[in-house]
Amino acid sequence: MSSMTERAIPAGSLVVVSGANGFIASHVVDQLLLAGYRVRGTVRDAKKSAWLIEYFGAKYGPGKFELIEVPEMAADGAFDEAVKGASGFIHTATPVMVSYDPNEGIPIVVNGTVNALRAAASEPSIKRFVLTSSSTAAISPKPNIEFSADESTWNDEAVKAAWAPPPYEGEQRKLDVYSASKTQGEQAAWKFMKEEKPGFVLNTVLPNCNMGLVLSPEHQGAPSTVGWLKALWNEFKGQEKLKFNPPQYYVNVQDTARVHVGALIFMDVQEERLYDFAYPFNWNDILAIYRKLYPEHKFMDDIPDLGRDLSKVTNERAEEIVKRFGRPGWASLEDSVADAAKGWA
Repeated sequence: MSSMTERAIPAGSLVVVSGANGFIASHVVDQLLLAGYRVRGTVRDAKKSAWLIEYFGAKYGPGKFELIEVPEMAADGAFDEAVKGASGFIHTATPVMVSYDPNEGIPIVVNGTVNALRAAASEPSIKRFVLTSSSTAAISPKPNIEFSADESTWNDEAVKAAWAPPPYEGEQRKLDVYSASKTQGEQAAWKFMKEEKPGFVLNTVLPNCNMGLVLSPEHQGAPSTVGWLKALWNEFKGQEKLKFNPPQYYVNVQDTARVHVGALIFMDVQEERLYDFAYPFNWNDILAIYRKLYPEHKFMDDIPDLGRDLSKVTNERAEEIVKRFGRPGWASLEDSVADAAKGWA
């Protein structure tokens, strides 16, 4: 890690990571431990997630990583115990695509976010807070349409669609509720900062489609958007809906973790929304990589008329943070796909 002489949080400090068993969060933990921090991960069920202690203990030595149970992040005071003695908080936990009903799906995320911020504000030792937002807090993919997005862009369309009158049904409605939950969750975080003026700096990270290495395929399976890649490998059998996912940007999950750690520790990164987007892709790009890497495997034919994501996003700052960790820039799509496929190829 270059230019690391002064960190907002000194090495050896304790950092809380919520939802530590998740795909992105487990990599955030990994990068924090690599950078010399101690980590307290929150999970809903400590017994189910005990493998994390074993995994990180074997990799970094015992005692660097601990678990604490937070069964319901939207419950009052959910994170009050978790923050004790910590210097930083990375809030990645979020329910993904759980509800068609905005009255159910959105408050969980908003309340969970505010709970985490409130707990952090009550702990004087906390200097930095990083919120995992989402690409969908700013934009939804619109194939073949040129548009731009920057730090001031919010996904107002999704919010409007999510809160439209019932019936609450259909995949698009579920996606809109998820997108609105991330939009309104992040907006609630900035509102909290403005009104409460806590003693820490907030940065938010907006990841798009994460691909790459799964730390423990036996415990995590093909989590989150890695499941999309596995579905394509299997010709979408039993998961036909995924075939219609629009072209968008990918990002390597290890780069996502580096952006989070950079947002936590770099002194000059303050009150920023970081677009964690590498480059646009569509299914046929992945199929081309599969055919190149696994010539012995028979894959489905290219999908006609997929289109392209033509949006321009302000992702330069996030890539610059990645480079501070000694990387050349965003990891390539081919490397990200190859890393993901190790779980099943």
